[in-house]
Amino acid sequence: MKQLTKVGWLLFYLYIILLSYFLFFSEHYGRDLVSSQYRYNLHFFKEIRRFITYRELVGWESFVVNILGNVLAFAPFGFLLPALKKMYRGFFRMTFLSIMFSLSVEVIQLMLRIGIFDVDDILLNTLGGCLGYIFFAICNGIYQLIHPKKKKRGK
Repeated sequence: MKQLTKVGWLLFYLYIILLSYFLFFSEHYGRDLVSSQYRYNLHFFKEIRRFITYRELVGWESFVVNILGNVLAFAPFGFLLPALKKMYRGFFRMTFLSIMFSLSVEVIQLMLRIGIFDVDDILLNTLGGCLGYIFFAICNGIYQLIHPKKKKRGK
């Protein structure tokens, strides 16, 4: 079991490295361009509505990356943390951690002027973390049904 835990932590660290690359360094998503101004969106659903309304104009890739990508990018966070450490189990705990992780990413983007601080991203990222946790809870429940814990008998 220790080997599986080590592999899990390795996957988690690789996930964080890849996520950091796409959020802060990827030239494909314009992360190599540093803005001279702070760019931000503080209105909930403004960018989500814009990408849905103008999805044909912005293109399919932009729509998928900005809507589904934000959700899917944070799902591993919600899945891997509770799988690796019991203290991270609990829907509300993982929701809070997802909000804080996403908020941290958005603040770093704002401070470095890379990308845009966007409350819609925080919302979508948190949704991804929650969906990842729900998937973990389902998988864990199935695992517990297949491999019930044996109760120790007192002597």
